[in-house]
Amino acid sequence: MDGARVKTALSMMDERGSGEGAGYVAYGAFPEFADDYAIHVFFDNIHETKRAVDGELEKWGTIVHEEEIPTYEHPNIRKVHTPWRYFFKPDPSLMPRSTTPDDDIVLHLVMKINTTRPGALIYSSGKNVAVFKASGWPEDVADFYRIQDYKGYLWLGHNRYPTNTPGWWGGAHPFNLLHWSVVHNGEITSYGTNRRFIESYGYQCSMFTDTEVVAYLFDLLVRRHGLTPELAVRALAPPFWDEIDRMPPAEEKICRAIRLTYGPALMNGPFAIVVARPDAMVGFTDRIKLRPLVSGEMGNRLFISSEEAAIRVMEPEVDHITMPKAGEPIIGRVVA
Repeated sequence: MDGARVKTALSMMDERGSGEGAGYVAYGAFPEFADDYAIHVFFDNIHETKRAVDGELEKWGTIVHEEEIPTYEHPNIRKVHTPWRYFFKPDPSLMPRSTTPDDDIVLHLVMKINTTRPGALIYSSGKNVAVFKASGWPEDVADFYRIQDYKGYLWLGHNRYPTNTPGWWGGAHPFNLLHWSVVHNGEITSYGTNRRFIESYGYQCSMFTDTEVVAYLFDLLVRRHGLTPELAVRALAPPFWDEIDRMPPAEEKICRAIRLTYGPALMNGPFAIVVARPDAMVGFTDRIKLRPLVSGEMGNRLFISSEEAAIRVMEPEVDHITMPKAGEPIIGRVVA
């Protein structure tokens, strides 16, 4: 499907934003470069900073193709950055001790460029995934990039209402790292603890918002530590201790081990989160559900939203609407 209906659905929830940030993700957007990492960069001044980014990429692999991301003049969006994308193939021989050398090379490049190259910000770095975001309302951002010209099999969309940090292009959702993309409604009050935990594993937060840490936590827990998405959610939004005490022995043992091992990854505060990777989409809320989350199903399609109205705009005949319990994940998997 193209991005037109996603734009329409998100426009139903303008009261959840302030016009200071919106964005979209499309998985499957680049079939002609499906095996390459689509590295998206915001350049403040492309003439001053692009050469340095090119040099970093060329140290670690091959730039297969590159292009300025097409944008279109819009009266409500001021183009303060130049969005650019590279299709990049890492050289795995340059990281011989890694079990996932391609991913780890790209992770290294994201962290290094975002913290040492002023004027350049990598905001997406996965395979066959496109991210479109800017400061503006969802409809305006969609028209600025013409997301109806892109097709994908899995989409995310977000309308931001910044509360603790300024609205800016890099701080708009979605957030992406490698194959993970995240949209988030609410506030993660444990951000300081979560950030210190994730940075102890080599990740560096540079986008001035609490949501960034969620993408890094999923990469660490699932890709690097081998947890399933279900167990990752148990680490980030775990049951309370008294609930764990009442569980059957086998389940109690697993939940207790996760809480003890990943205590600093536990996220507090009011939040609803949707996380995607190429083969799955996961939605979950905080442990007492202080932010809304609704799911819908129609045939082989799964919809997750803050509001049922947005789902019904996309699929008026949706036949199965549910509201998950606090901390309970909704998981949809892509079947070939």
